[in-house]
Amino acid sequence: MSAAAAAADASAAKKAGGKKKLMLMILVAVLVLGAAGVGGLLYLKKRQADAEAAAMADDGGDAPAAARPEKKERDTKPPVFVPMDPFVVNLADHDADRYAQIGITLQVPDDKAGEEIKTYLPAIRNNILLLLAHKSSDDLSGSEGKEKLAREIRIAALRAMDEDVSGLDDPDAASAPAHARKRRKKSADEDLPIKSVQFSSFIIQ
Repeated sequence: MSAAAAAADASAAKKAGGKKKLMLMILVAVLVLGAAGVGGLLYLKKRQADAEAAAMADDGGDAPAAARPEKKERDTKPPVFVPMDPFVVNLADHDADRYAQIGITLQVPDDKAGEEIKTYLPAIRNNILLLLAHKSSDDLSGSEGKEKLAREIRIAALRAMDEDVSGLDDPDAASAPAHARKRRKKSADEDLPIKSVQFSSFIIQ
């Protein structure tokens, strides 16, 4: 082989090697740019999801499911209800003979309090009957009358259990500032075995 032919072959091999290096560099550059583009897209989507979650939280709405943190398991126990036999009483109306048939359920904090209340049921029923016997149909009409009766029944039932209800039936409580009423109610309700009174039926005839 002549020197000229050898030089031509060497030059062609050099050019081919240069092309391969160039192609490899281009391929690496494309892969790097592609990875950077995917990473940037994922970052922007995450920023957008975080922004939407923050905006919905500011508006008081629910965040998207993917952005919502897992809810902590509630430590509070479900309420326990103690139903009572219906009360049928003559009302204190003077113009006509009227009576009321009222179903009452007591809400208590736990099963232990429910069992304790059952031992006091005769005294509790007696106090509630005496309370209802002094009511007229006008006293029990409307939602305000029923709400007041529920509060009074709760106090009467707690008194039958020898509970301190001084914070619940304080005549000055209504005129106290709102924040003072809240503090007083919280301290009075904290350890009481009856949390509320529910009506399962309410018929006046």
